[in-house]
Amino acid sequence: MALYGGQRDISLFRNMNRELLRNIITQEIAYYKIGLTETVTNIYGESSKKFYNDPILLTCLITRGDQNFSDDDFGPDVKRDVSFAFLRDDLIDLSLVPEDGDIISWQESYYEVHQIVENQLILGKSEQYNMTNLSNFGSSLSIICNAHLTRAEKVGISKQRL
Repeated sequence: MALYGGQRDISLFRNMNRELLRNIITQEIAYYKIGLTETVTNIYGESSKKFYNDPILLTCLITRGDQNFSDDDFGPDVKRDVSFAFLRDDLIDLSLVPEDGDIISWQESYYEVHQIVENQLILGKSEQYNMTNLSNFGSSLSIICNAHLTRAEKVGISKQRL
């Protein structure tokens, strides 16, 4: 029988993290989910023109990478990797499932999600993958979306008020 990591402990962690993100850190992004019904794909699941749903305003923790500049045959280009960490329960409340190809708008730049990481577990346990009778202990805390800078022309999203 585990002493820590029960539902009351998880609720405490969840409420503390929500207050920290919403009232102290207050970093907000606009999350554009790809519109699967409007986007036409070929037999390989690829599309030359993608459509996105209306943005959802979310708070998160942002880890910025350095800007890298390159110069090739097409001219100068800037690259930047950024990680956006969301509280898993906030995404569940909004019925939002992050996927590769979604777009995140932050500081007038657009980032395309290329990797979803969900490995931050409370006390190293997950209530979904317990092999013993500890199904009410542990929880997944966050979902991290690793993204790279993409051009606004490529995603076809025009700037508007949120």
